[in-house]
Amino acid sequence: PHTECVAAGEKKHFKVADISQLVRQGQDITVQVVKDPMGTKGARLTTDITLPSRYLVFMPGSSHVGVSQRIECEEERSRLKGITEAQVDELGGYIIRTAADGVRDKEIEQDIAYLKRLWSKVLQRQRSNPSASMLYQDPSLAFRIIRDFVGSPLDKIRVDSRLAYTELCEFTESYVPELVSALELYTGERPIFEMYDVENESQRALERKVTLKSGGYLIIDQTEAMTTIDINTGAFVGHRNLEDTIFNTNVESTQAIARQLRLRNLGGIIIIDFIDMQSAEHRRRVMECLEAALSHDRAKTNTHDFSALGLVEMTRKRTRESLEHVLCSDCPTCDGRGSVKTVETVCYEIFREVTRVNRAYDADQFNVYASVAVAEYIEKEESHSIAELELFMGKQVKIKAEPLYLQEQFDVVMM
Repeated sequence: PHTECVAAGEKKHFKVADISQLVRQGQDITVQVVKDPMGTKGARLTTDITLPSRYLVFMPGSSHVGVSQRIECEEERSRLKGITEAQVDELGGYIIRTAADGVRDKEIEQDIAYLKRLWSKVLQRQRSNPSASMLYQDPSLAFRIIRDFVGSPLDKIRVDSRLAYTELCEFTESYVPELVSALELYTGERPIFEMYDVENESQRALERKVTLKSGGYLIIDQTEAMTTIDINTGAFVGHRNLEDTIFNTNVESTQAIARQLRLRNLGGIIIIDFIDMQSAEHRRRVMECLEAALSHDRAKTNTHDFSALGLVEMTRKRTRESLEHVLCSDCPTCDGRGSVKTVETVCYEIFREVTRVNRAYDADQFNVYASVAVAEYIEKEESHSIAELELFMGKQVKIKAEPLYLQEQFDVVMM
C-alpha cells in the first residue's frame, strides 16, 4: 500500500482503487458478515475479522490494543491495557470491552486464551475446508446472553429447555464457572414467558402506540428508509400550564423511546417528532434526557440537536433485523402498506369497472361480487347510483355479498 503525508490545510485528491485491482475472480477470501440482509439489501461483508468474547474483541493480524471509551478511569485503562499487551502475539490484537472494567487479571487472561484457541480452530478449518464454507458462527442467543449481558450480580438464570440447559452448564463450567450455581432448569407447568410477562411485552413491542404513564403516548412507524417516532400529550393536560405539560411529556418520552429502540431492535435513521416547545432551555434539557437514556444502549447511537422544523434526527447501529421484521410479515391484504381502500373507494371502482366492461362486451346483466362491507354500503348509500347506472346501460346490475372476500376484492361477472 502507498502512504503519503499531507500537510494540514493542504488539499489532496487520492484515487480510489477499483475492486478488480484488489481481488480476482476465483480468489479465496475470508470474510465476515457484519450486517444481515435486510429487505432488498444484501448482507454486508468485511475482511477485517473480529471475534468477541465476554471482555475482549479479538482482531486477527493486528498488533493494536484499544480500550473502550466507556471505561473512564485512567488507572483502570492502563491496568487493562498492560495485562492485554503482555499477551499480544503474531495472532492478533484486542479491544477491551466495557464489561472488563474492574475484572481480575486472571479473567482477562482466560478470555485471551479462549479467543486464541477459537481463532486457531478457525484457521484450522480454513486450511481443511473447501471454498465457500462457514468457518465460524456466532453462538446461539442463550450463549450470547451469558457472554455479553451477565456481568451484574444475579440470583438465577432460568432455562426451560433441557438441551439448552445442558449446553449452558458445559459452557459456564469451562468459561464462566462463577455462574454455574446460578443456572436453573425450569420445569414448571406455567410457560416461562407467561410467568415473567415476556409474552405480553413482546406483543406490546409490536404495536404502533406506546402509552406513557402520564397519559401521553408515542406512535412508532417503521419503514424501509427510516423509523419515525411521534410524541403526543393524549389525556395528559397537566396541572399548571400547557408549556409545562408539553415539556414533562417530552421528558417522560425520552426514557420510553430509548427502551423501545432496544426492545424493538430499531436501527438506521430515526426521526423523533417531539411536541413543539417554545423554550430553548426546555429543548436543551429534553436533549440531555434523551442522550442520558441512550447512554445505556449497547448499540452505538448518534443524536443531532433539534432541526429548524423541530425534529430530532438520530442513528442507531443496526446489525440484525428489527423485532417486527423477525416476528411479522407483510399484510397480504394491504401488501405491507398499513392501510386498505375505504368502502367508498371500492364502490366507485366497481362502478367504473362495470361501465368499462359494458362498453367492451355484450351482456344482458352484470353480477357484482364484493365483500360484505362494500355490498352493504352500496345497497344502503349508493342504491340510487346503481339505479342510474342501470338506466344508463339499459341492463341490470346485481350486488352480491361474498363473506370470504377482502374489502378491496370484487369481481364483475357478465350474465
